[in-house]
Amino acid sequence: MNDHTHTSRINVAATSACLGSVACWTLGPIFIKYLTGYVDSWTQNLLRYSVACLFWLPFFLLAVKNQEFDKRIWRRAVRPALANVGMQSVWAAAFYYIGPAFMALLTQTAVIWIAGFSLVLFPDERALIKSRRFWLGLLLSVIGVTGVIYHQENFETSRIAIGIALAILSAFMWAVYTIAVRVAFKDVDSRQGFSVISIYTVGGLLVPALLFGDVGQCVEMGVRQWACVVISAVTAIALAHVLYYAAIKRIGATIPAIVILAQPFAVLAISHVVFNESLNAMQILHGVALLAGAGFAILAQQHLKT
Repeated sequence: MNDHTHTSRINVAATSACLGSVACWTLGPIFIKYLTGYVDSWTQNLLRYSVACLFWLPFFLLAVKNQEFDKRIWRRAVRPALANVGMQSVWAAAFYYIGPAFMALLTQTAVIWIAGFSLVLFPDERALIKSRRFWLGLLLSVIGVTGVIYHQENFETSRIAIGIALAILSAFMWAVYTIAVRVAFKDVDSRQGFSVISIYTVGGLLVPALLFGDVGQCVEMGVRQWACVVISAVTAIALAHVLYYAAIKRIGATIPAIVILAQPFAVLAISHVVFNESLNAMQILHGVALLAGAGFAILAQQHLKT
């Protein structure tokens, strides 16, 4: 019996992985926004991914030493890594224009792209087409994200407009990255896969950091700033990605992406305290629609089958 066999129960391991990745990714936007006052986006990307790479490096070296490393990963990781470099570049840059909670909400538009890609490319996810819960969840998600964008104050200002554009582009790149991971690592160890992706990504982020950033800024950072780099790298990159890989390996890319729609509200709760960021009443209302959509998507998981 494989991971996609029809069952009346929710996949506990996959759901736990989804919730774990949400918890880890909630911290990321807060730390990234905080660090915007100390380093540019190119340098911040390089620093955080370098730490994440070092976090998984011992596991990677041990797997190679014990001849447990799947050498196919070197080739398979190229496409996901390229998508990840592009996604990370625009993702971090957006925080220099808009707040963490608003940014986190906007990037949830990725669910639209992921759902479309998955239903077309993966036969094992087409069973969701018959699920009314799935379609209701997706509809609520689309309505919610659209409303949050429409009711954003100062939408006409160039700074907000640039931030929104970067966030939406980041969402598209995240969808490409998610699908690339699903294809590349469907039958390999998630930790090994991300270990190689992190190595490739650090190399990819090093080039723009040297060309467009000011890497020397990191020398002037204090202990608190470095702590933010390390904590965000370990939680929001090293752990979150592996948990996310584990989820999409078990139940596909669409449902985990919709479950993660709950993440912006956790970000908002923290951002309101740290940065005094708030959403207006209409944005909150549409945000509730996002949460409801995520709930219906979890229930739709019971209808997956090969």
